[in-house]
Amino acid sequence: MSRYQALSSDVVKSLFNGPGVYQLAFSFEYGMTMFHTFIGGIIQFRTLPRQQFGNLQSRIFPVYFGVSTSITTALLASWVFNHPDVVPNFSRPGLADVAQAWTLVVVGSMQALNWLYLGPLTSSLMFKRHKLERAEGKSYTDPTVSDEMKALTKKFGALHGISSLTNLISILGMTFHGLWIAKYGTKGY
Repeated sequence: MSRYQALSSDVVKSLFNGPGVYQLAFSFEYGMTMFHTFIGGIIQFRTLPRQQFGNLQSRIFPVYFGVSTSITTALLASWVFNHPDVVPNFSRPGLADVAQAWTLVVVGSMQALNWLYLGPLTSSLMFKRHKLERAEGKSYTDPTVSDEMKALTKKFGALHGISSLTNLISILGMTFHGLWIAKYGTKGY
């Protein structure tokens, strides 16, 4: 038998609580990450000329990873606050609540690494390569490019691969955390 509840201002106000805000913050981050990684980024890559795509990504990534790092940090702080056994047991990642905290630490670290180090370095290399392409009058894929271009391309490819891997680690961690909170919730004790 279903239960009916009148929608009142008190009912609406009660929705704005710790677990609700936690769920919204997690959902915002997870949705942003999945959309940018698997939909928006691919559409941009297929639609824009390569250099325009790179320029756009160099503008999006600092915001994307900065927001992701900030939200993950807030989620971690909230998780630790609401699960007081996490801090004294932090060296025991086999405990469920501690494992979730460690997951958020790893996710936040990967996002911060992309935001503060890999992203800026990769963008810098990309812009150097763009400049060298204009100077040489040929694309980086041309087999007759200079050794300098080949070295830049190799370094860019390695950094881009590491950046993609750290983003994938973040996605896997957030998926694990999302499945956990869907099954067990966010409330502590």
